[in-house]
Amino acid sequence: MKPIHINRRKVGPGRATFVIAEIGVNHDGSLVRALELVRLAKECGADAVKLQVFSARSLMHASSSFASYQKDRCADADPSAMLRKYELPDHALREIVGAVRNLAMVPLATPFSPADVETIESLDLPAVKIASPDLVNRVLLQRAAATGRPLLISAGAATMDEVSQAVGWLRSWNTRFALLHCVSSYPTPTDQANLCWIGEMASWFDVPIGYSDHTTEVHSGAIATAFGACIIEKHLTYDRTAPGPDHAASADPQQFAQYIALIRSADAMRGASGKRVLDIERDVRKVSRQSLVLARPLGAGEVVSESDVTVQRPGTGIPAAKITMAIGKRTARPLAAGTLLTWDMLADAA
Repeated sequence: MKPIHINRRKVGPGRATFVIAEIGVNHDGSLVRALELVRLAKECGADAVKLQVFSARSLMHASSSFASYQKDRCADADPSAMLRKYELPDHALREIVGAVRNLAMVPLATPFSPADVETIESLDLPAVKIASPDLVNRVLLQRAAATGRPLLISAGAATMDEVSQAVGWLRSWNTRFALLHCVSSYPTPTDQANLCWIGEMASWFDVPIGYSDHTTEVHSGAIATAFGACIIEKHLTYDRTAPGPDHAASADPQQFAQYIALIRSADAMRGASGKRVLDIERDVRKVSRQSLVLARPLGAGEVVSESDVTVQRPGTGIPAAKITMAIGKRTARPLAAGTLLTWDMLADAA
């Protein structure tokens, strides 16, 4: 599986998890609050900060309605009115992106229309994040792919056939991309997280797989990392009780810092692929492995039989695993009972 490159960083299996702090609309339409969330993301240890770039007028039809989770959190008359409050002008986007870069993080954004992709290009962002509803939006996917940037595509509320369809399009366009497992429920109940789908998607599509996390669990990102996610995206808020559509499914700064710390611990514990003897194991291996030991005395030239040997620690002699190679050889000299055998004590039978 090949990694993708985001801002000269390799993102993929076996590499440090790429953690994205999703600001989304948790800035409440305020540039000052957005900049504060950027600062908090840095303090928490995030690798990237993601914005949403949209125009309510172009995104929402007059017949649009609220999702169930939004109805209880938004006082607006309709979805378009709600989204208009969260639009950020170009100058604010540029200032936020500049702040992200100044803090040595990676700026990212999600577009919701082809025009929004143009904004992402003008900001020179290194990758494009596609939200789950647009996994099946061929028009937007093709426009984003045309930028030549890698795409990070969430797959919430999608069937495997729909994911396969999108993957087919992306491969036909020679697009570099990663898929993010996601459950489009805000917040996602713990027993509905289905983190096992991370491995299934990796097996099916052979591309880097991430996790866009909408649970309220502080350890879910670390568990996803252990399941093979190499990208973790999580909403960051200043206050989970604040009014607005996404605050309740987000992590506050204290939770987010702990969340990332657990991911870094999971990275360390996951280690590198390729089973081998570690340097820290060699002492225990030496003293606790078993060697062949004579159960009775043997004279010089006697043939060693299976009944002549037993197995004891340490593993500094002929390994117990080599018993079939030792049986049938002759002793090179007289050996007392209890002798820990080494190869120089034995010779091939004539």
